[in-house]
Amino acid sequence: MGSYVLRRLLALIPTLLIASIIVFVTIRMIPGDVIDLMLSQNDIGADKRSREQLVHALGLDRSMPEQYFHWVSAILQGDLGNSLWHSTPVLREVLNRLPVTFELGAMALVIGLLIALPIGVYSALRQDTPGDLAARSFAILLLAVPSFWMGTMVMVFPSIWWGWSPEINYVKFSDDPWQNIKQMILPALVLGTSLSAVTMRMTRTMMLEVLRQDYIRTAWAKGLSERVVILRHAVRNALIPVVTLIGLQAPLLIGGAVIIEQIFVLPGMGLMMLEAVNQRDYPVITGVFLVVGVTVMLINLLVDLTYGLLDPRVRHQ
Repeated sequence: MGSYVLRRLLALIPTLLIASIIVFVTIRMIPGDVIDLMLSQNDIGADKRSREQLVHALGLDRSMPEQYFHWVSAILQGDLGNSLWHSTPVLREVLNRLPVTFELGAMALVIGLLIALPIGVYSALRQDTPGDLAARSFAILLLAVPSFWMGTMVMVFPSIWWGWSPEINYVKFSDDPWQNIKQMILPALVLGTSLSAVTMRMTRTMMLEVLRQDYIRTAWAKGLSERVVILRHAVRNALIPVVTLIGLQAPLLIGGAVIIEQIFVLPGMGLMMLEAVNQRDYPVITGVFLVVGVTVMLINLLVDLTYGLLDPRVRHQ
């Protein structure tokens, strides 16, 4: 197991290297230029320097390969660079906003599983009954309704009907845990509900497949209770593909957080990324990408290791 984990961690290096090159080049192909934005907004520093001096001060006069290798060498020293607009360390900004996005993603994932797993299992056990039809219709409805629309409706309609709207002044968990949870539960519910639809349908499909296996019929023939057959034998084996799906949803949690954080005004990495793209703040964009990329890859590694816990037959050689 130790050698398997080590090989997977080493495999992250070329993956991150290739992905970083793609992102580094792609974001510089976005129409518009950070220098033009600074000059158009009458930035104080831009007024005191000529355009050439400003380009040199920001290090944008070097070729793209030189900029990339300078960025990589700084990362190896634990430095993600400084924001082009605020001159603040990107690493500090990322660490300040990382807990918000992780909290939102973790709560959304838990909520999504609490919705998807029980409904998916029930739908499989009661196949072709009215309950199964209602569960499948509910999953299709969630697939059809995008999270940004749901979040917008949650913000708009309560304020129109009851004069209530979610709190937009973010409170840290360390300052007031209860207020923080109350503030985060609604966006997490919107994001988690939206992601639960696919998990719900996958759970139902895999449960139906497992329930038709010979060992399940043998368990019923031995006179085991329904609870033991379902929980100990059926659900445990049906969850392996579901766990894989959960790992694949990790990027969706981050991507969905960009929109949800914008709607609910949460100071997370999603909102930080959106602001950086609008300002063409290249170091911030690449820094956020690096952290998100490493996180997603580690989540997928954790998913692979979870297989052995769910099914003892699975062993990593």
